Amino acid sequence: MEFGIYETLMLACLVLLLGRFLVQKINFFKKYNIPEPVVGGFLVALLSWGAFAFLNKEFTFHEGLQNSMMYIFFSSIGLNADFSKLIKGGKALVIFLVIAALFILCQNSLGVLMAKLMNIDLRFGLIAGSITLTGGHGTAGAWANDFMASGNPLLGAKEIGLACATFGLIFGGTIGGPLAHRLLKKKNYTELSPEEIEFREETHEMSDEAFPAEKVTYKSIMITVTMLSVCLVLGQVLADWNAQYSFKLPTFVWCLFVGVIIRNVLSNALKVKINNEPVDILGNVGLSIFLACALMSLKLWLIVDLALPVLVILIVQVILMWLFAANVTYRVMGKDYDAIILSAGHCGFGLGATSTAVANIQAVTNRFGPSYKAFLIIPMVGAFFIDILNALILNLFISFI
Repeated sequence: MEFGIYETLMLACLVLLLGRFLVQKINFFKKYNIPEPVVGGFLVALLSWGAFAFLNKEFTFHEGLQNSMMYIFFSSIGLNADFSKLIKGGKALVIFLVIAALFILCQNSLGVLMAKLMNIDLRFGLIAGSITLTGGHGTAGAWANDFMASGNPLLGAKEIGLACATFGLIFGGTIGGPLAHRLLKKKNYTELSPEEIEFREETHEMSDEAFPAEKVTYKSIMITVTMLSVCLVLGQVLADWNAQYSFKLPTFVWCLFVGVIIRNVLSNALKVKINNEPVDILGNVGLSIFLACALMSLKLWLIVDLALPVLVILIVQVILMWLFAANVTYRVMGKDYDAIILSAGHCGFGLGATSTAVANIQAVTNRFGPSYKAFLIIPMVGAFFIDILNALILNLFISFI
């Protein structure tokens, strides 16, 4: 049974509303920051599996809508990547970015090595590596589409990828707090009273919101839509041009890079003020619809044989994340309180997403006091800089496997 573009859009929106309802009602989903489209989409995927198994019916959704929403999401990441903020973040932000890049290399090396040992396609090692764990659901779906469209289609890439990303969200939110607790106990930090925490927040010079929300207007929305449109057109043109060479970047990566160029030329060269709020809103809408479409179209029956090998890789990846955060992130960032909070945050977006990282550091700072360095660095690195690095590093790995 095939659904056209309008039916697919309608169903995707209904899936988002269903996911929102379930997240609000079920504490597990809320606790581990499982995205609404993931919750609703996986439920629909399970129903589709039942329809296939018992009724021999298979549902097909419009791929054009899914791809367009994906390109909008990655374009918004590029448009948010203001490199003047990287400079403002100072030396600590640059060091943390290098640490995060090093971890991506370790994550993918481990994934590929284990995939080779278990005699499965090496691309599944990358899917159970930084594609899904550092990248999250959006990156998982994007690379899955690219693997499926290649000359050697990787069956089950989307299903495995989105399952891995969900696994990462859960464990990214699970190990950050215990790791921070262990390091805090080791350094003899004591829990502060609510009054002491409030005093420290009020008296610190960075206690105000680092990036206050700006008013969204018709003009700012239209400017954002225009920039996104340019990203999509130029991204597709560059992808078509790049297709003639052996080293290829997926279309969504080109869209991201075009967004980076547009943002930094306008903001830093031409001194044009860009309103981040509509970029975030439209980017999140694109991501939500993309994920809903991707999850609705999952064919879970394709991944039964791969489930166990990939699960083994993921468990070892969790162990790697713990060891890396405790012995590299913590030590290189200074072995102080801020370093502990940054380590907990690194567990969040190294396995899950920026929202998981922020939840990790909030859980710790609510008890032991604020860490302004962590609240500056984690959102900036996790929101866009890490996606650019991840795309570059992944292409290097793919060119060698």
